[in-house]
Amino acid sequence: MKKQAEEKDPAKMRHGYTTGACAAAATKAALLSLMTGSPCSEVNILLPVGRRVAFSIEETSFSEGSAACSVIKDAGDDPDATHGAKIVSTVAWVRKKGLHLDGGIGVGRVTKPGLPVPVGEAAINPVPRKMIAQVVTEVLAELGEERGVHVVISVPAGEEIAKKTLNERLGIVGGISILGTRGTVVPFSTSAYRASVVQAISVARANGCDHLVLTTGGSSEKHAMKLYPDLPSEAFIQMGDFVGFALKHAKRLEAKRVTLVGMMGKFSKVAQGVMMVHSKSAPVDFGFLAAVAEEVGAPFDLVEEVRGANTATQAGQLMEEAGYSDYFSTLSRYVCRQASRHVGGGLHLETVLVKMKGEWLGRAEMAP
Repeated sequence: MKKQAEEKDPAKMRHGYTTGACAAAATKAALLSLMTGSPCSEVNILLPVGRRVAFSIEETSFSEGSAACSVIKDAGDDPDATHGAKIVSTVAWVRKKGLHLDGGIGVGRVTKPGLPVPVGEAAINPVPRKMIAQVVTEVLAELGEERGVHVVISVPAGEEIAKKTLNERLGIVGGISILGTRGTVVPFSTSAYRASVVQAISVARANGCDHLVLTTGGSSEKHAMKLYPDLPSEAFIQMGDFVGFALKHAKRLEAKRVTLVGMMGKFSKVAQGVMMVHSKSAPVDFGFLAAVAEEVGAPFDLVEEVRGANTATQAGQLMEEAGYSDYFSTLSRYVCRQASRHVGGGLHLETVLVKMKGEWLGRAEMAP
């Protein structure tokens, strides 16, 4: 019987590429094909992580005034619903200068607030938009053109793939989202990722780190490093979705202090006692978030707005805009309390809630 991906050695796990990176690569190939009249077999693009990566082009087609290229998404060893999906970019000239970007078949459209893309627009997230703009600018500059470019990103199987995601619940209809902040996909196979967390904590403790900073990913880790510039790099550990697992291992290896740094989406789950925070593991409890809003004195109408929020981030935005900063310190205290309960005490715990751009929302500590 074929081995499951989670049985692989973490060191051998293949990283893949995001739908955003694939869309940018397909766009570069389509624009080059349109400008030269010849199909591209391969292009390279600069990823947000600072690496240039080559992408093979699956298909190129031409029609009057436009060119389309496709890239097959390789998610590496990540159990990703979009692995193997065909990402297509169709490029055409338009009179108005600049980039005009939209989503086509299989790319969802945003119908509810609380997401990083405005209601009514194609669900192409900010970093992929920036990557697509970057490759368009790069190609036009290389070939000395100053023309308007219309780009449509499509995913032929996107509507079917979206049924395996939470898009519909989030108000994204008609297909998948074009995502990615790094350009690469880090494998999250359960036992392999857990093994990498164990290894990271073991290395930190072996190097004398009594204070560990556990983050949910690269963005929160970047913010955590700014909060604690004097800690060595080994002290910062990306625990991913495995909050409870990482906490228990930190305690087992006798860490003295643990700081948890993350954002509203995942930490609102931890605050309610969910210690495995993958999007598929448990939904955000908006009743809980509304109860916390009531606890800090929010009026009835605001409490009900929080209860009806589309995402935890939107719930946080509502409370922040209304001036209830203690909402976030209260949530942070709940995170500390649930974390302590999960490991049976014995750790000095701190929680820091941050926003995507790094501003911190709330902070709380709990002695062992």
